[in-house]
Amino acid sequence: MAQNSGGSVPGTPSVLRAMNDRAALDLLLEHGPLSRTRVGALTGLSKPTASQLLGRLEASGLVLATGTSTGRPGPSAQLYTINPRAAFVAGLDVTPQRIHAAVADVTGSVVGQCELLTPGRRAGDVPAQVTGALDGAIKDAGLARSDIHRVVIGTPGAFDPSTGRLRYASHLPGWHSPTLLGKLATALPMPVEYENDVNLVAIAEQHAGAAREHENFVLLWNGEGLGAALVMGGRLHRGFTGGAGELGFLPVPGAPLVRGVTQANGGGYQNLAGAQVLPELARQHGIADVPHGPYPEVAARLLGRAAASDEGAYGAFLDAYATRLATGLASLVAVLDPELVVLAGEAIAPGGNPLLNRVTSELHELAAARPRLVLGDVTDHPVRHGALESALAATRDEVFDTSR
Repeated sequence: MAQNSGGSVPGTPSVLRAMNDRAALDLLLEHGPLSRTRVGALTGLSKPTASQLLGRLEASGLVLATGTSTGRPGPSAQLYTINPRAAFVAGLDVTPQRIHAAVADVTGSVVGQCELLTPGRRAGDVPAQVTGALDGAIKDAGLARSDIHRVVIGTPGAFDPSTGRLRYASHLPGWHSPTLLGKLATALPMPVEYENDVNLVAIAEQHAGAAREHENFVLLWNGEGLGAALVMGGRLHRGFTGGAGELGFLPVPGAPLVRGVTQANGGGYQNLAGAQVLPELARQHGIADVPHGPYPEVAARLLGRAAASDEGAYGAFLDAYATRLATGLASLVAVLDPELVVLAGEAIAPGGNPLLNRVTSELHELAAARPRLVLGDVTDHPVRHGALESALAATRDEVFDTSR
């Protein structure tokens, strides 16, 4: 029988111990503090084997003894929990206006945060911005850079794996240099991964939101840009260059055909249903007091008002916007036939159920497939949430592997 790269043979006691260790660690993550007896019952292990397992994990620093279940001392009452300091990760959410960084311990609890304002549309020193935001969150957590096992950075667009250059996000200044990833690798001592921001929102929704227990779904995001995340068979589909889901470039009925879309940083669907069109769409339907400001914020305020009123001019505005959203979704649904569509972002979520119901009705008129449509549940820093979750998944696989 061939040995694996770690020198152990599948099915041998060392491998089985590692499998049992990981099962116990996952149970402690899911359920919180557990006794030896409870760990044994949930894993199917005998009480002596569960005791040995927990003793081994405590000795390795992965779990801690923490109090008792009855308030009385005694081995049978001792509770165990994951040692939160076994590992730390960081997640960064990058936009043209700011970088929001957070640090979480291995249990997923956020222990430090930092928001760093950036020069907006002007290019700046991106490595300095990234390290500044990260160091701010690390300092807030009372840690050092060397404590961070992994960083995941979420940006608009995607880094082309063949060139290392950011594509589909010309509005993010300073991030398009072919040497950027090398400079960041030099500046940061830990593994760093890069992911599309909308993909990270989908990871957040799949882990803790509306897409839990769903392996085939689409997330439509409308905020600073309009895009989608595609999850098939439980895995993100990124495409050959990382551009799968860049839905804003999609040609659609009702919008002029856009050529040179990368230079324009948008296409037909962005021009039809992006957040930037909502102020004028509101005026066209008789809404006079359109607020001013950054268009995602304006869109959120308009949709919040419309959801609260849901009649007259605001109702007509929601009708028109729902048709525009459903027009692009119909093409996506026709190709992918997802089980679920999650609607999220500043230019969708504030519309609430009044907008959701309208988009559902319109999509059912325009598409043969009829997936269930829901609003996203993760509204508190969803990109950052997904970045942390992605970093935690990889880090736990490394740190919780006791076969090494």
